[in-house]
This record gives sequence, structure tokens and C-alpha cells, in this order.
Amino acid sequence: MTDSAYQRLGVPATASPFAVLRAAVRALHPDTRAVRGFRAARKRFYRQMLCAHAARQAAGDSSTG
Repeated sequence: MTDSAYQRLGVPATASPFAVLRAAVRALHPDTRAVRGFRAARKRFYRQMLCAHAARQAAGDSSTG
């Protein structure tokens, strides 16, 4: 697990993808979420967090961070 942004979310390996997405949204500053020009970057960030979570579940990692 090398993605430090994913580790900062603090979600357990058993969390659902929706819980990971909610944690990722909360991790971003409200001003960052409000800028329309950052939409593609936000979507990329959310996708990276979901991919990191899926990789963690596939590896069978049970630690919380």
C-alpha cells in the first residue's frame, strides 16, 4: 500500500466502495469541491481511491491504515 492519500482516509478493508467514496469526498476541502474546473481532477482522485481500496481488498489486508 503506497498511496498515502488512501491511507489518510482511514477506512477499513471491509468498507463498501460507497463508504470509501464518502470518505474521499470529505477529505477534500470544500473550496476544492466547489471549483468547476477541478471536476476532472476530483473524478480522477475518487477513482484512484476506489482502485486503491479494491487492491487492498484483493490483497486481503485487514489493517486500518
